[in-house]
Amino acid sequence: MEYAFNDASSCWRLILSDVSRHKNLLSHIEKFARENTKPVKVLFGTSGWRGEIGSDFTFNNVRIVTSSIIELFKSNDYFFLAALGASNFEEIKDRGVIVGHDNRFLGYDFSMEIIGMLQSEGIKTWYAGEVPTPLFSAGIEMLNAVCSINLTPSHNPPNYAGFKFNPSDGGPAGPDITKRIEELTNEKMQKAPVLSPSRPKYLDKIDLTEIYIDYINRWKTLDLEKIRYFIRDNDVILCVDNMHGSTRGKLERIIGSSNKIVYLRTEDDYLFGGVSPEPSEKNLEGVNKVLRSINAKYKIGAMMDPDGDRIRHTDGEVQIPMNYFGAMAFHYLYKYKGIRGVVVKSVGTSNLVNAIAEKLNVKVIETKVGFKNFRPYMLRTAKERAIVAFEESDGISAFNHTLEKDALFGFLLAIEMVADTRKNMGEYLKEIMDEYGYYCPDRSGISIESKFEGDFVRKRVMSIGDRFKKGTEIVIDEKIKVVKDIISIDGLKVVFNDNSWIMIRPSGTEPKIRFYVEARSEGEKESLINFAEYITRSAIN
Repeated sequence: MEYAFNDASSCWRLILSDVSRHKNLLSHIEKFARENTKPVKVLFGTSGWRGEIGSDFTFNNVRIVTSSIIELFKSNDYFFLAALGASNFEEIKDRGVIVGHDNRFLGYDFSMEIIGMLQSEGIKTWYAGEVPTPLFSAGIEMLNAVCSINLTPSHNPPNYAGFKFNPSDGGPAGPDITKRIEELTNEKMQKAPVLSPSRPKYLDKIDLTEIYIDYINRWKTLDLEKIRYFIRDNDVILCVDNMHGSTRGKLERIIGSSNKIVYLRTEDDYLFGGVSPEPSEKNLEGVNKVLRSINAKYKIGAMMDPDGDRIRHTDGEVQIPMNYFGAMAFHYLYKYKGIRGVVVKSVGTSNLVNAIAEKLNVKVIETKVGFKNFRPYMLRTAKERAIVAFEESDGISAFNHTLEKDALFGFLLAIEMVADTRKNMGEYLKEIMDEYGYYCPDRSGISIESKFEGDFVRKRVMSIGDRFKKGTEIVIDEKIKVVKDIISIDGLKVVFNDNSWIMIRPSGTEPKIRFYVEARSEGEKESLINFAEYITRSAIN
């Protein structure tokens, strides 16, 4: 059947309605991506610029963003250059830029455009190929590159692509960089320029996986030899769902091949089987099924998102979201590996780690949502260095590791944790909660129309705080709660007298409002989510 589409969005809707039937329509998406020159407003959210392929994320718009970055390279803007750790454009040209992508549709082609434009200005480039996000971070540091450009929208649905810019410390770009890129890009977009295609003169390929292994061995937060010996010498089964993403093949390189390790969804699939490729309870069922089918004393499983910066763990019986795993990681690194410092977490993260840290007399620092906000505590020069840094949305890093969240690190840490404790993750978690208390976090959200994004929604969400002052009594599912505290560091967080809480926050990457809750029992989570949704809809309507 022949189809005619007025725009990429209508084509994507048909493709995603039945990906097995309509995957051949990706040729139409490529045509839109190459021929659509309509300008867009570019915003770098919590982790880069993201847009629908063929609609917002087009070859011309990628060229415009890249041209803005090149212009800033050449501008001698002191603050921009300082964030890159460079003194002038000549140094940028000499130290070079790493460029790569995840496994999204047209990732290679977009990369070639960027490399071609950089090379046309005499800037050294390395082509990393299909690589997880944290490997860029390690690569920048080990190669002394000035920055990286990584084409990925992380865990977004298949119709999205993304543009991540990481400066010379390897972490996600902060507002000192992204605001300048946004401002210059959007000035250009108003003029609707059409830039000519650019192709590389050469490809200097780089093996970031080998560099990542050297990075781990250099900083020694993880013990790769202990991990390899544990797998070899013990009754253990490991299962990893790569979700057709860029982590595929990387663990084999890091810990070696073994018949004790099962890898799922390693095939090419730009459409991820038609599901949103995020680590979730539902998506992890394939790993659970494998672990339950095999008899072994130790079982370690996980799912990683397409660009390898998010992870969710399981031992086949107990699923362990990052709210719990981050607390376990802190307890393990402090108790078993003797690492000292502070705990850093985003404001929407479970207070289980707070309870542990309080008893161990360790300071907890809460930040805005977005891994880039952990940078001040992850730097090796920081006065307060993070033992662990994690966010509820499945991202983690730790002492002496990358400034990017790292799913591969999270999985390797889980193996070493089991090797040292000689407990499966569910057993270790129960032991911790029996000592420090039970906390039951969850999250949800609602979609909103794109036209309502921005200040309108933020103001409406913050207005909810006017209704819930400290000391206010609220009835939730026939239970009276008293407002203990209101925290407005990022969205609105209402903490109750029993240390349960709700948090309402507009998304920084999608047209959604997110709800985060934490109950003190499993049965109360749904009531808190329903209450958060009710007061949010009341506010925005």
